[in-house]
Amino acid sequence: MLMPNISVIIPTYNRAHLIKDSVSSVLSQTLKPAETIVIDDGSTDETWPILKNLGFSASDNKKNTLRYIYKENGGVSSARNVGIELASSEYIALLDSDDQWKPTKLEKQISSLQQENFEARLSHTDEVWIRNGVRVNPHKKHYKTGGDLFKKCLEMCCISPSSAILHYSVFKDYGKFDESLKACEDYDLWLRYCAFEKTHFLGEQLTIKNGGHSDQLSQLYWGMDRFRIYSLEKLLQNKNLSRSNYQLTLTELLRKLKILMGGSIKRGNIELAEELNKKIIHFQGLLEDE
Repeated sequence: MLMPNISVIIPTYNRAHLIKDSVSSVLSQTLKPAETIVIDDGSTDETWPILKNLGFSASDNKKNTLRYIYKENGGVSSARNVGIELASSEYIALLDSDDQWKPTKLEKQISSLQQENFEARLSHTDEVWIRNGVRVNPHKKHYKTGGDLFKKCLEMCCISPSSAILHYSVFKDYGKFDESLKACEDYDLWLRYCAFEKTHFLGEQLTIKNGGHSDQLSQLYWGMDRFRIYSLEKLLQNKNLSRSNYQLTLTELLRKLKILMGGSIKRGNIELAEELNKKIIHFQGLLEDE
């Protein structure tokens, strides 16, 4: 069976201490990607010398299969989007610079997607969780699955970017990562896709997801539901959203608004709490009109 071309996109920022392991896991794949593009989002450390020693070229020439692109700091979404724009393959595989793949990840994932003849343009795998160097077991709510993921995607981000492979047409149809989001940009994209299409899932732990370090976005910002609320409000504006998914979105939006309002009150941010309460009244009225 003919394997499709895959472009690997790795955004990074000041992770010289991690980037070698991440990139090496791509170089050791049994199915070699057509190209690996590292987008350096303004690093000031030794990221480039490390990648240069691994064979990367500081050029956007598509003849180079290992490309290093430096840009001014703009966030992970802008870095990924630059890579997506430069990619020349049918499929895009995402990998964060603090994560790794097992050697057969690409081969098994693409083979599974093709053999099952599953009509999905987004695929993800199960994963191993590492926190501060120690393997941990995910909670039941974090267990991965496939098919119709929209309801689960409303509650939380249930697809890890580092496990995802997307057909390039997904970005044409649903847009790329929202660069206005400081965090939860993956939650935002998965929602836009899963509201209308099913997802392929390979239940093998082929992605190694590392966490616990201080530069993770989840560690940098309080009240992550602020960003998810923005995504839910944006999704409600989509005229193609089915009535049932519209109702589900409204219900989850109200739940997150109430949680965030409670947190705002505890933090003494009364102004934000009052603003959120106005939104709750507004969206509660929309739900009651359904």
